[in-house]
Amino acid sequence: MQKIIKSKIVPLPRANIDTDLIIPANFLTTTSKQGLGAHVFARLRMMEENFPFNLKKYRDAKVLVVKKNFGCGSSREHAVWALKDWGIEVVIASSFADIFFGNALKNGILPIVLEDEIVEEIFVKEKKSEGYELEIDLLRQVVKMPDGLTSGFAMDPYHKECLLKEIGDLDYLLSQAKQIENFNKRHAGKIFFDTTIL
Repeated sequence: MQKIIKSKIVPLPRANIDTDLIIPANFLTTTSKQGLGAHVFARLRMMEENFPFNLKKYRDAKVLVVKKNFGCGSSREHAVWALKDWGIEVVIASSFADIFFGNALKNGILPIVLEDEIVEEIFVKEKKSEGYELEIDLLRQVVKMPDGLTSGFAMDPYHKECLLKEIGDLDYLLSQAKQIENFNKRHAGKIFFDTTIL
């Protein structure tokens, strides 16, 4: 992932969007991450002609902005795959379902939690502006608005490093192979748990 992402947003001012809405169950017949983007929010896109993911002006946006509890429902990883395949790199919400949050990080999507008031302000300003863009600085952990105002976000160092280097858990572990080997050599034969409870 780039250190800084500057992009238009896809505004979706709804709360409690579950994974079945993100990618309906009838599209879960594949184990491939490719091609699912065409079906992201398929049900809503069919019902609402002006649904944001149907509109040309949002097609190149890399940032999705939603309300609270995004990604609730089932734990299907396909929901993240579909968003990523569509082109989403960042999702901003006032809260996320835990499993979706973890799946996003593991699949190269940055989930950012901002205060409700800030999310609402983004929706209002995007509606009044043509080509509204946000700048996300992962290195500094800051979201910058077009008017120059900034809002920081939390990110643990491990996932931050994985996103910046575009690596997963296994790749990270393999990158630490030398340190693990040295640790094992230094502590060979030592016991690291309390045997008195056995």
